[in-house]
Amino acid sequence: MCKYKKSRYEFIFTSLVRKSPRLFTTAQAVFRAYETTRLYRDLKLRGALLQNKNLVLLPLEKIYEKVNGVWNLSNDQGNLGTFYITNVRLVWHANLAENFNVSIPYLQMLRLVTRKSKFGKALVVHTHKNAGGYILGFRIDPVELLERIFQQIQVLRKNFASKPIYGIEFKLDTDEHSTSSLEKFRVERKEDELEIIEDDAPSMSFGSAAMKYGDGVGNMNEESGDRPVFNKTLGLAMEPLSDGVDGAKELWQLYA
Repeated sequence: MCKYKKSRYEFIFTSLVRKSPRLFTTAQAVFRAYETTRLYRDLKLRGALLQNKNLVLLPLEKIYEKVNGVWNLSNDQGNLGTFYITNVRLVWHANLAENFNVSIPYLQMLRLVTRKSKFGKALVVHTHKNAGGYILGFRIDPVELLERIFQQIQVLRKNFASKPIYGIEFKLDTDEHSTSSLEKFRVERKEDELEIIEDDAPSMSFGSAAMKYGDGVGNMNEESGDRPVFNKTLGLAMEPLSDGVDGAKELWQLYA
């Protein structure tokens, strides 16, 4: 079951390997892995991000710094809160209302800059269009701390880009006795059984037939006396055959 914008779709696939449930279990496992790792990829507003006033860490996620006294500058007003900087994302939440929060994965950051605002110098995060195209501003005092946090996030973004974390762990099968993923599907080629039957009937090339038959084609007129004659083999009236052609059957076999 799929949904795209305002349309809904349903796709049905049938596996021809009836005794193997591998197709269903594999697709189900991949879909479950995709659904449970959305916070690594998607921007989240007002989510259940904290428990007992602490950030709920994702698998493989590490907190590099927790910064108190960070102002969110949305809606032309400031909301005092706390910043969490991890190896996967930035998380901010209001101190007075923990459900007023935002999780910004590095994957969705389009640009990160510092610039002046009416609240003073601020850290500004631009997100990709598919993440809502948000422009989020945060003020951190003093300015020296703001600059250090800015540089730290830039380094973490660069590290994430070189080695992204999507929340899915896997292990390659290195068993020396195992068959490669392609080799185990290889099927031996089988030659089709063909029987060639020799035909003793005389053959006529296209060139020789044209020479024997082409002389009269298109030249039939009353002056030459080449009037159509009835042919019993074809059941049709046709031009008289040229010398050397035994019958219409020979020509019919050539062109059929």
